[in-house]
Amino acid sequence: MPPIRLAVLISGSGTTLQNFIDRIADGRLQAEIGIVVSSKPSVFGLERAMLAGIPTAVVERKNCATVEEFSEKIFAHCRQTQPRLVCLAGFLHLIRVPDDFSHRVMNIHPALIPAFCGKGFYGQRVHEAALAQGVKVSGCTVHFADNEYDHGPIVAQRTVPVLDDDTPDALAHRVFEQECEAYPEAIRLFAEGRLKIDGRRVRIT
Repeated sequence: MPPIRLAVLISGSGTTLQNFIDRIADGRLQAEIGIVVSSKPSVFGLERAMLAGIPTAVVERKNCATVEEFSEKIFAHCRQTQPRLVCLAGFLHLIRVPDDFSHRVMNIHPALIPAFCGKGFYGQRVHEAALAQGVKVSGCTVHFADNEYDHGPIVAQRTVPVLDDDTPDALAHRVFEQECEAYPEAIRLFAEGRLKIDGRRVRIT
């Protein structure tokens, strides 16, 4: 089976992108990244992409009048590289998924959806909220993206314990270790045609 072609959307440092790059390089992820699209012009994630020889583009939300215009510009860049799957990797903006990409856009969130998700819940804010709530477990969720924040059918979840002396940074580190496993696994299952969406559920065949 040939490598699955991806487009990756970022807004920041690109740690998830780097995980993809590293796993592609060492053979653990049978994929190729056709383009990285950033919502910000001066983020380290763009440097990671350029160092790996991946084409990049920038589409800033503030330069677009509507979510629809923002989304159309992003997916226009994606279409040029003909990806099978678009991966949101620390992408912080709401987008409208066009019909030709329905069920072909994935996102990862650093909590167990539907907990600690939605507008405003990103990065350290997620882990701070989890600790403030006193939960005993947290984790990450890979899901198909739709037109709402952190919504859409769930592909995979992985859990981590929340320790009594945890800090947001410590919890974030533990969750990210699981993200690095869960997202590539979800991509592999998609590439193999093993994800079947049944309403709100994703069945792995």
